[in-house]
Amino acid sequence: MPWTKLQIEREEPVFDESVGQDVRKLGYGEALKEALDQALARDSRVYAMGQGVDDPGGMFGSTLDLHKKYGSERVFDTPLSEEAMVGMGIGSAMAGLRPVSIHNRPDFLLMAMDQIVNHAAKWSYMFAGQVPIPLVIRTCIGRGWGSAAQHSQALQSLFVHVPGLKVVMPSTAYDAKGLLIASIADNNPVIFVEQRWLYKHKGYVPKEVYAVPIGKGVVKRKGKDLTIIGVSHMVIESLRAAEELAKQGVDIEVIDLRTLKPFDEKIILDSISKTGHLLVADLSWKTCGFSAEIIATVAEKGFTSLKKAPARIAFPDIPTPGGYNLEEAFYPGVKDIVQAVKGILNK
Repeated sequence: MPWTKLQIEREEPVFDESVGQDVRKLGYGEALKEALDQALARDSRVYAMGQGVDDPGGMFGSTLDLHKKYGSERVFDTPLSEEAMVGMGIGSAMAGLRPVSIHNRPDFLLMAMDQIVNHAAKWSYMFAGQVPIPLVIRTCIGRGWGSAAQHSQALQSLFVHVPGLKVVMPSTAYDAKGLLIASIADNNPVIFVEQRWLYKHKGYVPKEVYAVPIGKGVVKRKGKDLTIIGVSHMVIESLRAAEELAKQGVDIEVIDLRTLKPFDEKIILDSISKTGHLLVADLSWKTCGFSAEIIATVAEKGFTSLKKAPARIAFPDIPTPGGYNLEEAFYPGVKDIVQAVKGILNK
């Protein structure tokens, strides 16, 4: 069935589980697996490759046993050669296939930057749109077991800077499935960034094939006092912080952008026109990070709505440390968000 017939305006419903509603829940990794499974079944041009996609862990469960179902020609392990792997994906995409290239760590995508930046991102533009590159590059960032400076870098801001790339960072299982399907259906190269701690979460995921539109954010919690723009796992932390602040009489609106490029400017500007205050919470470095782009956009297009200067929460400008104690100090969370909100509102 053609990808153009997908339903792409569907949004995650809100359930009241206190009344006993029967809700189908999947983990974040399970939702990614179901999306890839359905894409492979739907379109024979789709294939998946990566280091460890067919091992017993199946990329944190997100590709588990798919090689048994679809064969080693469509789901297969690759050598430790990121440049060759991405180059093969680009070439096969140009030839009409729809590859999903899966990388354990974004750090090693740096080995493929020539292919990603100078080829995948440019071919369609250089050939007036006649050479689409329907390539999805999945990668997983985040803390855990002391991954440290060379195995847990949040590099999404680098890719946002490159014209021709789309960058997606879903925070829920529902959006993970819908955005992966939308990314595979897209005719442009998409960097699909997952956060390791999101794999701990479960949520409602429909069985059928559906897509979440790339470039459209969602209000996760309505409020009137301050807007928090969360990215990836910081959406979860922001919602937790909002609940804590609500006990103190502070009403927070939380927005999940879901897509970093293109990002939903309207949902941000509409929110700050109501609240007048802005905090951006992003899991990347502060200097020239994605949070700076959000604040610059608001300064250009929504300055008159602001009652006070916006603020941002991001990594300090040091390499990612290893070890539990150092990670606890390095990675921001609920306490940092609560403190930042109080600072903005003079609480």
